[in-house]
Amino acid sequence: MTNTPTDTRELRFPDGFLWGAATAAFQIEGAAASREPSIWDTFCATPGKVHGGHTGEVAVDHHRLWRQDVRLMGELGLGAYRFSVSWPRVRSGGIGFYDALVDELLSHGILPCLTLYHWDLPQELEAAGGWPERETAYAFAEYAAQVAQVLADRVELWTTLNEPWCSAFLGYASGVHAPGRTSPADSLRAAHHLNLAHGLAAAALPASAKVGIALNPSAVRPLTGSAADLDAQRRIDALANRIFTGPLLHGAYPQDLLADTKALTDWSFVRPGDEALIHQPLDFLGVNYYTPAVVSAAPDGNGPRADGHGATAHSPWPAADTVAFHQPPGERTDMGWSVDPTGLYDLLMRFTHEAPGLPLLVTENGAAYAPDVHDPARIDYLEAHLATIHRALADGAPVGGYFLWSLMDNFEWSYGYSKRFGIVHVDYETQARTPRSSAHWYARLARTGAMPTGL
Repeated sequence: MTNTPTDTRELRFPDGFLWGAATAAFQIEGAAASREPSIWDTFCATPGKVHGGHTGEVAVDHHRLWRQDVRLMGELGLGAYRFSVSWPRVRSGGIGFYDALVDELLSHGILPCLTLYHWDLPQELEAAGGWPERETAYAFAEYAAQVAQVLADRVELWTTLNEPWCSAFLGYASGVHAPGRTSPADSLRAAHHLNLAHGLAAAALPASAKVGIALNPSAVRPLTGSAADLDAQRRIDALANRIFTGPLLHGAYPQDLLADTKALTDWSFVRPGDEALIHQPLDFLGVNYYTPAVVSAAPDGNGPRADGHGATAHSPWPAADTVAFHQPPGERTDMGWSVDPTGLYDLLMRFTHEAPGLPLLVTENGAAYAPDVHDPARIDYLEAHLATIHRALADGAPVGGYFLWSLMDNFEWSYGYSKRFGIVHVDYETQARTPRSSAHWYARLARTGAMPTGL
């Protein structure tokens, strides 16, 4: 049940609406030998951490094939491209790659939308303590200023961090993402220093930059209306959403979050003035959405848990051991995630009311399906979610653009190359790119602003 309107043919999006696609440096670039190691190189080299022992050493060879890839974006009619810069590559003197990429995008009429951090922390910084250490946030601000010095004259849209929840909690609590640590207390420290890194970087970017952050907020729903299930919803909402939106949008961490986690930490790592530093003016808020979360109380503390990428022996939810997660019935993607676009509508309307006037961008949305080039299930998924965005626009949500995840198949983190999100199929042996049916469908939408009919 995807809650798609019975007829979407009349759905037209506003003029000027951005139609883009998104990627991340580690997932597509390859050319690992020409940059410093990142935490993901180390994680991939650790036996048992990544499906099939796969690595990002070659990925989909974008570092070599980038001109071909930009030409393909132009052929698909994309108006914008959201890419991330590799911090390890910049530290190795490789910023010229992004300098040339930006020029090539502009020559094809494609707006470059830059993300400074999509999870690939330099391994040297992790060895010094990583995101649980305050110094990492200051190093990030210096890196942001370095990138801006080269690219700010041509790049308008800047995203500081992509999904800091994943960096903090999958990386430092559950350990299913790099660097693979399992310390709930460190994950909370990491979350704060990621927030601080955003604030420091935003302040370091020039006034010409339009600055935002891409969160993966969770549409958290209680299994029942019982008081216990509603409290489970509150606890997860604090850890999934308000730990970031509290300081970002309101200049303070929520008191219930601090109370829920007091057995793990006294939050003394939050220094006077930090929350004000984090609370920089935002030019937009990026919303990444895939599936909602359904929670209930688990009084025995042994209920099923979810980490956003499947079950794990360690919970990514500090101080939430009595919360159980539930898989809703109905259609699922190849990731096992339920297909429910109503969660996206709920989030867009939530931020519309919580931060009136703040422009919103859907910075990631998409689905993994079988590797077939003909992919009607992906088209159905996109149609349902875009119809939901259209509904939110009609109800007053200031959504200015949509970035489909992903432009092409790539290295899907701990799943290696076993899951395919691309609207462009990649043959991993030959690196040949073949646009799927969904790519042609999306190209029609990007060119006309109207929902296509048929495949």
